Amino acid sequence: MSGWFLALPHPVQALCATLFTWALTALGASMVFFFRSINRKVLDGMLGFAGGVMVAASFWSLLAPSIELASGMGLPPWLPAVAGFLAGGLFLKLVDKVLPHLHIEARMDEAEGPKTTWQRSVLLVLAITLHNIPEGLAVGVGFGALAAEIPSATMAGALALAIGIGLQNFPEGAAVSIPLRREGMSRAKSFWYGQLSGLVEPVAGFLGALAVGVMRPILPYALSFAAGAMIYVVVEEVIPESQGSGNSDISTLGALCGFALMMFLDVALG
Repeated sequence: MSGWFLALPHPVQALCATLFTWALTALGASMVFFFRSINRKVLDGMLGFAGGVMVAASFWSLLAPSIELASGMGLPPWLPAVAGFLAGGLFLKLVDKVLPHLHIEARMDEAEGPKTTWQRSVLLVLAITLHNIPEGLAVGVGFGALAAEIPSATMAGALALAIGIGLQNFPEGAAVSIPLRREGMSRAKSFWYGQLSGLVEPVAGFLGALAVGVMRPILPYALSFAAGAMIYVVVEEVIPESQGSGNSDISTLGALCGFALMMFLDVALG
């Protein structure tokens, strides 16, 4: 680990880590320069993988530290975990209702949220942006937790979380840019929209780390809040999308692989 990175304030570390996760989104979006279409089985497998990573990260990197920290603070160990988890899910439910968006491969008449005249490309980017808000927040509070000095919050664990989120961002970037290219948009513009969906992560990561660093008592709630938001995204969007085309076996195997990889990264490195 480079000394310059360790010397940075935790919010800046979170910003650097989420810039990395955004870069992998952009790398995935760059696949549009090489492919015009994406096989549906491949897409479903990648979506399942992303869901598996998010589920594993929710427990190993967020809920478990939340419970441990609450116990050390003299709180009922279950209280912050349950309250924050449910609050995170309700927050994403609210955003889901007020922000127009369109899921991958969906028709325009299947757009969710308020009715709008926005273009399909904008609605598609907003759908992936919804995924990325809790992911950026998770990385941010993961680095913010280092200030609390709890045993389960380690630099290696925070980096493992960033790596896991980054890996599942790669297929998400491709899942935005390639369908746009197939619909006739230029490669450059398709790439632009694909990488744009990941830009929310550095913002959410920096703000999340800054908030828990300034207001330490909210940390166990912030950790579980990020977990609840991610699980909401997985159950409401990622898994249904991955299994809606009859490739449930492929998406399920992808989810298992994603979960196993994230669990390996968190346990082996953290």
